[in-house]
Amino acid sequence: MATDAELRRRLADDLTAGGHLRTEPWRRAVESVPRQEFLRGGFFEVVPDSAPTAWRPVLPDTDGWLERCHADESLVTQIAGAIVPGDIRGEIMRAPTSSSTMPNLVVRMHEELQVEDGQRVLEVGTGTGYSTALLCHRLGDDLVTSVEVDPEVSLRARNALGSCGHRPNLVVGDGLLGHKDGAPYDRVTVTCGVLAVPQEWIEQTRPGGIILATLCGWQYSSELARLTVHEDGTAAGRFLGGQISFMLARPQLPPPIGMLPDLDDGEERPAVCGPEVLDDWTTRFVAQLAAPHAQRITLARAGRTETVLIDVQAGAWACLVEDRGRWTVRQGGPARIWDTVEERITRWRSDDAPPLSRFEITVTPDRQTVTWPSP
Repeated sequence: MATDAELRRRLADDLTAGGHLRTEPWRRAVESVPRQEFLRGGFFEVVPDSAPTAWRPVLPDTDGWLERCHADESLVTQIAGAIVPGDIRGEIMRAPTSSSTMPNLVVRMHEELQVEDGQRVLEVGTGTGYSTALLCHRLGDDLVTSVEVDPEVSLRARNALGSCGHRPNLVVGDGLLGHKDGAPYDRVTVTCGVLAVPQEWIEQTRPGGIILATLCGWQYSSELARLTVHEDGTAAGRFLGGQISFMLARPQLPPPIGMLPDLDDGEERPAVCGPEVLDDWTTRFVAQLAAPHAQRITLARAGRTETVLIDVQAGAWACLVEDRGRWTVRQGGPARIWDTVEERITRWRSDDAPPLSRFEITVTPDRQTVTWPSP
């Protein structure tokens, strides 16, 4: 059986071969930080063939636990905002709320952060603390501040970091507000999805500093963006590609849909695009730019399947129905969601459908703008 040190070297080799781990300082960090210390409470795994998805605990006394800790996979560590693996026996069917991120994504983000010796880093989303430990190994504890919204998650991370000899500045609070007491920072790295880059992050970053964050929407297509902060208090950059996905920041989770409106009462027309366009990651991201607060649900009514986009806050909705190979859309409320989505997708396609890695993002105190190049 391989030792944990051998497993760490094997993980580093795999991450290097995959092109995620590119520089020696980060390789030394991966080889030195024991990921299992951040998973001592166990993790959850998916129950095969479960629908809806069920989870079961994997505890440290389970065969193969140490090897799983060093595998390149995300490991769910909390369910429903409070339940940890040691709390249950059997299975649970609730949504994950915290995890140990896949190591290839952790190290890719650290590499993309372009950090240099002596720079101060703010991490938004401590999670298990494994990513934090890599930062501490690379920079030193005094240069790392990490914010976590969940007090229990933060406490477990503090204990795990301490067991590895690291004592960074750990803060319990809303990471969307940053942590102004430790500002200014040279780098900000974010391990949750956000609808928009908060102005607080820009204000707390030195001009020339970098913010690395994953932009998402309520249809859950997301991309990693790297922005440079400018002297005038704005930030701009590009998406890095790769279909990066994180859990949304808890304060930005979508509201409950509640009671649906009367989907038979609305303006009806032939649809230019059917809902299948939303099955493609990039096209769905473009649709999200048009309707960032729209949620997508599928209904079975009157013997047929209907796709509904609904913006609970705005009170707007669109319902797509297929009839003999053609799609019809009905829309209601103060805005026409599908009109806006179709217009944005059509314009993107007319510009030769550039990939997300060519999209640019600009954030000012007034707005966030995402554009793509015209041919």
